[in-house]
Formats: sequence, C-alpha cells, structure tokens
Amino acid sequence: MKKRKQKKISNKTKLFMIILLVPIAVTTFTLSAIIWTSVQHPELIKKSASTLLEFQDRHTGTTIPEEYIPIYKDAAEEYNIPWTLLAAHHRIETRFSTMDPLLSPAGAEGHMQFMPCTFVGWSYPGCSGLGKGDIPEKDKTDPAIIKQHGGYGVDANGDGIADPYDIEDAIFSAANYLSKSGAADGDIEKAIFHYNHSDKYVEDVLWFFNEFESQRLANE
Repeated sequence: MKKRKQKKISNKTKLFMIILLVPIAVTTFTLSAIIWTSVQHPELIKKSASTLLEFQDRHTGTTIPEEYIPIYKDAAEEYNIPWTLLAAHHRIETRFSTMDPLLSPAGAEGHMQFMPCTFVGWSYPGCSGLGKGDIPEKDKTDPAIIKQHGGYGVDANGDGIADPYDIEDAIFSAANYLSKSGAADGDIEKAIFHYNHSDKYVEDVLWFFNEFESQRLANE
C-alpha cells in the first residue's frame, strides 16, 4: 500500500500565517488583561473611565456664552474680582445655566448654586448643617432680611428682590461671596475653596479659570 506524501508548508506560508495570527493573539491577550483587571481591580477601571470622562467634559465646555460676559464684567468690576473667575464658577456649577432643574439634591439653588443659608445669612433661625434651612421664599429673596442676617444675596437688577434664580442677581451674589472670601485680595484658591470645601472643586474651577484667562488675554 502506497503512503501518501504529506505536503510541506513553505517558509513563506508559515511567515504569512504568523503575521495573521499575531494581531489576534495581541487582541486576545489585551482583552484577557482588561477582564482580569476589572475583576481583580474594579476601582482601577472606574478611575480610568472617570479620568476619560473628566477629560471629555472639560474640553466640551470651554466656550463662554456671549450673553453672560457683560454680566460677569459688571459684577467683577463692582466687587473687584476677575470676571473670568465668575465664568469658571458658572461653568462648573450649572454648565452656564443649562442644568435642569437649577436645584441640586443637596438643596443648592439657582444659576450659581447657593445654599439658602449662605444666600440669606447663617444667622437666620434654623440655619445649620449644609445650609438648606427652612426659609420661606419671601424671606429668602428679601434684601432687607438678607442684610439683617449677613447673607450674600444681591438684588443686582433693582427690582426689590434678590433671587438666586435670576441670572444677574445670582452672578452678582457669587461675586459678592467670592470677593469677601479672598478673591478681591488676590487669593483666588482660598475664595474658590470657601465656595465649595472640596480640593477637587478647587482644581476644576481653577482649570476653567486659567482657560478663560488665556482666552481673555488672546482676545485683548
């Protein structure tokens, strides 16, 4: 009985097969590594995803809406602070007022996210903790009540009401707060930290502040 002759695979064919298989092997290895890492270290995957989302978020909101710039500038001049700092806070707090509703789960209100007790004044009866308080709307927006209790709310448009949901009142109130928190003396980081006691918040606001300052200088 005759034996069949086995066909020999040429070196050229072997090389071609190896070239084809290498990308598959690399992809399989990479996917296996990702799956193993996600099982063994899920916090690392979360952190990487969070970092990517943060990068994307920062670079999709660097254009200041034109309609707000005159208000920033007027408020900044009134309270002797950089107008770009107000723009940075506005961007971080409510994405230039595109957040809906303009009310946080913690109770911060309006375009610049003031806690009611900070807006009206911490000496108002019942103000404690985070500052949500139990303040009637008529007191919350009354300039006389705000002055009495040392709040930062401002009636910027002269309608007799200091309203965190009015864009002018909100921005002037933020300027008032930042100014008295150190920004008028040039201590920007201190002022930002007073606005929100978080190192991450300070980092985020400073990033946009520096970005907007660069834009301002480029346009002047």
